[in-house]
Amino acid sequence: MRDLTEAQLAAGHVVGIVCDSTTGGEYEERLFDQMKDSLALGIHRTPMQRHVGPGDLASAWRTYRIIKELRPDVLHGHGAKGGAYARLFGSLLRVSRSRVARLYSPHGGSLHYDETTNTGKLFFALERFMSRFTDCLLFVSDYERRTYRRKVGEPPIPNTLVYNGLRAAEFEPVVAQSDPADLLYIGMMRDLKGPDIFIDALALAGTQLGRKLTAVMVGDGDDLPRYHAQVKRLSLEKQVQFLPPMPAREAFALADLVVVPSRAEAMPYIVLETLAAGRPMIATAVGGIPEIFGEESPALIRPDPRQLGDKMGEALGDLEAYGGAMPDTASLKARFGVDVMAADIERAYFAALSKGQRRP
Repeated sequence: MRDLTEAQLAAGHVVGIVCDSTTGGEYEERLFDQMKDSLALGIHRTPMQRHVGPGDLASAWRTYRIIKELRPDVLHGHGAKGGAYARLFGSLLRVSRSRVARLYSPHGGSLHYDETTNTGKLFFALERFMSRFTDCLLFVSDYERRTYRRKVGEPPIPNTLVYNGLRAAEFEPVVAQSDPADLLYIGMMRDLKGPDIFIDALALAGTQLGRKLTAVMVGDGDDLPRYHAQVKRLSLEKQVQFLPPMPAREAFALADLVVVPSRAEAMPYIVLETLAAGRPMIATAVGGIPEIFGEESPALIRPDPRQLGDKMGEALGDLEAYGGAMPDTASLKARFGVDVMAADIERAYFAALSKGQRRP
């Protein structure tokens, strides 16, 4: 979001952000503080719970009042809740004669549900219903687009694939510090992202290599106490260091090998950031991650502790050779640069606006 916003500002657009106020921490607050003076439409944070619940009515009303006052030309919703708000409120503004383009980037969200369950059937029925209030769908990975088609159906509206993009500075290499740990996990501390898989694999890989491996785990979340307990149960307290959220490029210098053990993903920035920084990594073959590496990459595994442990041992056994299997920086930049992402999204905005202007 921040990278896209900066690119849109550089292109001369007037931008604002409306988002949840209950998630994030000190690090995220600093990022918002750095951006606030450059956004003519401001940063507006209001409570938006992740799941559907009784608080949604109050949250929706607050959000609608903010958006109505801002009178945007484009509403771009990210994630299930943001997508619902952008499309519903954009449609309400159209009733009052405002011309608003309504775009939605799924980012996983409701697409993670099993389509055979009652909950999944409900959410996918809602997605089909919401398509009539949508001008364009922007998918961040081909995996998401295929998942949408399988679970929701063929979109009856314009849709396009726009990969996440990184700034030029993020393609500068990061060098490990003088005494790095063996392994790094960086991300949210929740089971969906696989910290528990990382910890179990760490113990297994140490046994395989015949030495105690060290690891740094960077991040925060409600499940963090469980991971502390898991480390203690496996007697890894002296080998694992937990640190609060920090810029990814600072974290990359803390270890020799980065691990993304997620059980589910859309198109994770952390994978792009790691590879752009020239750091070797292991990642699970979920969501759009294989689209970054290539389906046959030796860096890809299943979200399984034993397979991850084996791959950790293999990579740390000859890190230089393993690093040679990573995608090259030039091809990454050509596909995942922020300029490419911003240009594709801008085209989608103008196409949606043009479509709205043709309506009576």
